[in-house]
Amino acid sequence: MKLFQRNGDGKRVSKRNGFAFGVFGAIVAVFIVTALFQSQGIQINIETNPEKAQANPLTVENTEKNNIKAIQAAQEAVVGVSAVKEGARGENSAGTGSGVIYKKDGDKALVVTNHHVIEQASDLEVTLSDGTKTDAELQGSDPFTDLAVLEIDAEHVSKVADFAKSEDVEVGQTAFAIGNPLGMDFAGSVTKGIVSGLDRNVPVDLNGDSEPDWHTTVLQTDAAINPGNSGGALINQNGKVIGINSMKIAKAEVEGIGFAIPAETVTSITSELESKGEVERPYIGVSLYDLSQLPARAVQGELNLPENVEGGAVVGKTATGTPAAEAGLKQNDVITAINGETVASTLDLRKYLYEDAKAGDEATLTVYRNGQQQQITLTLSEQ
Repeated sequence: MKLFQRNGDGKRVSKRNGFAFGVFGAIVAVFIVTALFQSQGIQINIETNPEKAQANPLTVENTEKNNIKAIQAAQEAVVGVSAVKEGARGENSAGTGSGVIYKKDGDKALVVTNHHVIEQASDLEVTLSDGTKTDAELQGSDPFTDLAVLEIDAEHVSKVADFAKSEDVEVGQTAFAIGNPLGMDFAGSVTKGIVSGLDRNVPVDLNGDSEPDWHTTVLQTDAAINPGNSGGALINQNGKVIGINSMKIAKAEVEGIGFAIPAETVTSITSELESKGEVERPYIGVSLYDLSQLPARAVQGELNLPENVEGGAVVGKTATGTPAAEAGLKQNDVITAINGETVASTLDLRKYLYEDAKAGDEATLTVYRNGQQQQITLTLSEQ
């Protein structure tokens, strides 16, 4: 917009209106910023209708309100789990954890929690979000994924958790951990963080020998997970469960590294635990230990292995009537491959059996017996 005035000679000269120029500059700036964001793959919408803009403002306050609604909805499905365990000398101890109500069917409801929360428990009790206590019955448990399913009376259950799709979970998205740290005095506690990593493989010692028996696949989060949070929910900003809180790295030099079992794993495993009480996995029927655990003298003397064989799973005992026994596997046989896949440890063999095979499959083992390599084929059965 231009305004005209006369100069000292009586000629008309133009003068820019400062307000109009400012508006024009702002519009140009908006287009520049928009173009910049869109060039980076970021879409932004500018609401030009004042009524719509006022009705749906993108503010920190509204974001927090949405988070609060999502958390409050999810909290109703998070419960406390108390497990009474009998010690070796007959004394009882009570452990506490968390759980998530994921299904309601008639007069019964199902709760998912961690295997380590209820392991060796003689009595189980669930405390709902409103404080109601009810007895729980174990339906099934799986130590490899650290998941367990409990059944409770559905009379006081008002909310069932919604689960997100694992493929929609991204690193950097906001995550809230809900549970009962340090027992029911802090029931329904919420901590906030982000999803720090996907598909993390964490070693798990199942038999207490300080050696990994399994690598479990988990989500990593920096949302605080404390004792008692185990079995609780890790949710997104929509209130959907993206994982079941399971563990954290508890070292003085480590801060903010916690893990949750992904939603996809939870839904798959709980389905089997509901129907069968356990997860059926193929097995060959032997006890095994790692070749790397043996002294070099035993490897070269008793096993008579070639020097180029540096890893493998050594057969300890073979159970009668198992695929291994029927195929002729013997004590001190060293398994170095299964169906062409290298076996450097018992963990490699277990991972192949549990993730790439199923009961009824044929498996060809590459085995060293008395220093001689041979192939042994067997049919896998259910454990």
